[in-house]
Amino acid sequence: MSAKITLGLVDDHTLFRKGMVELIGHLPAYEILWQAADGKELMAVMERGQVPDLVLLDIHMPKMDGYATAEWLQQHYARIKILALSMYDDELSVIRMFRSGARGYVLKDAQPEELERALDQLIHRGYYHPDFVADLLMKNAGAPLTGKTSGKPLLREQELVFLRLACSEQTYKEIADHMNLSVRTIDGYREELFDKLGVKSRTGLVLFAIRQRLVDPFTG
Repeated sequence: MSAKITLGLVDDHTLFRKGMVELIGHLPAYEILWQAADGKELMAVMERGQVPDLVLLDIHMPKMDGYATAEWLQQHYARIKILALSMYDDELSVIRMFRSGARGYVLKDAQPEELERALDQLIHRGYYHPDFVADLLMKNAGAPLTGKTSGKPLLREQELVFLRLACSEQTYKEIADHMNLSVRTIDGYREELFDKLGVKSRTGLVLFAIRQRLVDPFTG
């Protein structure tokens, strides 16, 4: 009998993790090697030498989210395949997750059969693209990150940093100091995002960031 394919499970919801462990326990080819609540816990486990074949990775988590975790895995354990697990099918989350290193994407309300199919395809084909993901990847092939609110290219990494800081109480001058940029450059980021997102004020930027779950509306 061949050895089972090992999985790491990263999600901040304990009940969801328990359900996944039970579900995967019924898949003869796979077994959960370890569980983690966020990217920081994943790093600690991996650095102890517990390296799985594949990581099931939630996106929105405290301390270290799925995007940052996927990027860390790409830098340190590039052979590990990443399957994103999420409640969200918005364009921004999907495209950004693939660009961070995910090879597949499954919604949390998917049927168990789809999860098994995704795992099988990741192992044997190297990727899993359900129809909605394939459509988004084709639409955005070679383009910068895009979002639902606009068909225009948007959100380079520096713009994402600026957008999150714009949701804080910092002034534009303080944001410029935080990013080690000139106020003129920050003004350029602001005007470019106004155009790309179709908003006219800092409040519009904040509302976009909240809708796209780039910031927590309760903590900023």
